Amino acid sequence: MIFETLLELQMELPGLAFAVWMFVCFYASVDGYPSGKVREACTSMIPCHGSSPQPSPEHTITVNGTEFKPGDNIEVHLSGPDFEGFFIQARDAEHLDSPAVGSFMLVDRRLSQLLTCGHTKNSAVSHTSKAKKKYIKVYWIAPGDAPKRVQFLATVVKKYKTFWVKIPGPIVSQPNAPSPTTPLHATSEAISTSHPVSYLSKPFNASGCGSMKFCIRNPSNCDPESASCFFLSFQQDKSSVFIEMSGPSEGYLAFALSHDQWMGGDDAYLCINEDHRIHVSTAYLKGRSPPVLDSENALEDVSWRLVHGVLQCSFRRSIRLPAYKGRFNLDASYYIFLADGEASEGGLIYKHRRQPLITSGIYNVTGLPQDIGGSRSPRLIKAHGALMFVAWITTVGIGVIVARFFKPVWSHSFLLGKEMWFQVHRMLMLTTVMLTSISFVLPFIYRGGWSQQAGFHPYLGCTVMALTIFQALMAGFRPSRHAPRRQLFNWFHWSTGTTARILAVVTMFLGMDLPALDLPDPWDTYTMIGFVAWHVGIDVLLEIHSYCLVRKVEVIEDDRVQILQSLTSAEAEGHLFKQIVLTIYVCGNIVFLIAFLAAINQI
Repeated sequence: MIFETLLELQMELPGLAFAVWMFVCFYASVDGYPSGKVREACTSMIPCHGSSPQPSPEHTITVNGTEFKPGDNIEVHLSGPDFEGFFIQARDAEHLDSPAVGSFMLVDRRLSQLLTCGHTKNSAVSHTSKAKKKYIKVYWIAPGDAPKRVQFLATVVKKYKTFWVKIPGPIVSQPNAPSPTTPLHATSEAISTSHPVSYLSKPFNASGCGSMKFCIRNPSNCDPESASCFFLSFQQDKSSVFIEMSGPSEGYLAFALSHDQWMGGDDAYLCINEDHRIHVSTAYLKGRSPPVLDSENALEDVSWRLVHGVLQCSFRRSIRLPAYKGRFNLDASYYIFLADGEASEGGLIYKHRRQPLITSGIYNVTGLPQDIGGSRSPRLIKAHGALMFVAWITTVGIGVIVARFFKPVWSHSFLLGKEMWFQVHRMLMLTTVMLTSISFVLPFIYRGGWSQQAGFHPYLGCTVMALTIFQALMAGFRPSRHAPRRQLFNWFHWSTGTTARILAVVTMFLGMDLPALDLPDPWDTYTMIGFVAWHVGIDVLLEIHSYCLVRKVEVIEDDRVQILQSLTSAEAEGHLFKQIVLTIYVCGNIVFLIAFLAAINQI
């Protein structure tokens, strides 16, 4: 869909999609939530912000005493430069990996709130919003079963990607507590969740694709050094795989391994531009929600490069990572997604504005090396667009021109017992009904139902489909040529057909920019405007010609011979002109159709 986020969530309401994405992304501080409800971080105290903790704390924890007895209240202070989020716990000083002990009591409910970690109620304190703060004061209540020594720990988030984990605070002890048997923690725990990162000295190249490494390129066979090439390669080296990813993006690039062609339950890898430095992270895609960046990074040999708008990053990971939840084994077959999008200066990623590149089938990147491409549009959606273009650019336009202007031209020519103009018109219109009907059901098959992200396009499409069926049924029950209701039928037939054609063009305008198709912009808009101008121009030309022809044969009313002679000559001249115009019109329509079909084939 990365991915129908990086996979899916535009759609062509970019303002709404952007707002929703911003809400979800900024709904984060500790563990990605400015509300501070971060029970998921109770054990590790690590924010799931996808980057490493800072090494030297800027904030301090102080208390108003050094001893306590069960039931005592200890005053705890957290202070330092402006920070957005925090998370405070008390733990056994000799076993800092053990659960939180005791409970807290608040002083200012506007700035702090109580959380329950494990089975101990109110055993942690966190922020209530991402508003800047310099000082927090709470009270810790010592439990009856408190350990002999308790140390206070705090995680502090200065901004989304800048945070410190388990900042050590003072140790408070019960009276007559024996000396510790192991050294207590006097400084912040050495928490390292990423490996050293280096800068790429030169761009990637496609040498070895298909022979030594598995490559995905879009456009096919493009050069990863170019500013328009999306490139992803996998090269196995014993029990690991070296991965290269490149593409025109100043925000982020991401790829994901998926069991299907839908976003959700996928193993993702992101290279994010964070203040002109590239941060490489793994993530897990859950449904169509934003990716959850992992706090622990299983990647090694990380390198990156950002030159002239082309982002490139490389890294190595083991084929199997049983210790990391959400990481797929690389010796199995998957669909592969490749997406790009924008990122804020702080490294927050926004939803990709176009459909991710998706492989047409499942591939094993550690198997036989291949050099393949992909598509940003599913095959069913491509077929939907192509059939609609054939129907409403070619068959409808020609059928309308023939019915409107070629009755007198082919009035004496017959095909299967009927006038030729009528048979050509009916054949083209029945073809339109058939193509539209087939095309209409394809998106429903692909989506498995109604698409909520396609805006007005499906509503207008259903209207066009209904008018098309109604027009065909109405034509089947048309009155005879001299029946009293024939004039009423002619009016309804014309108005229904004209309405359907106008709505079809509007629907195509909207559909061309939907993420599932997304033809090149603004080329698609200008080309469609060109087609509309072409059709209207030919229609106006033939109308003017018909008017001039009528004026030419107007002679004095009682000069019968002159009327017949003039009419015969004018008709012959008019028929030839119309046939020439029709030929030019058909050729022009075919050119427009080929252009659109070629564009669909390229995505």
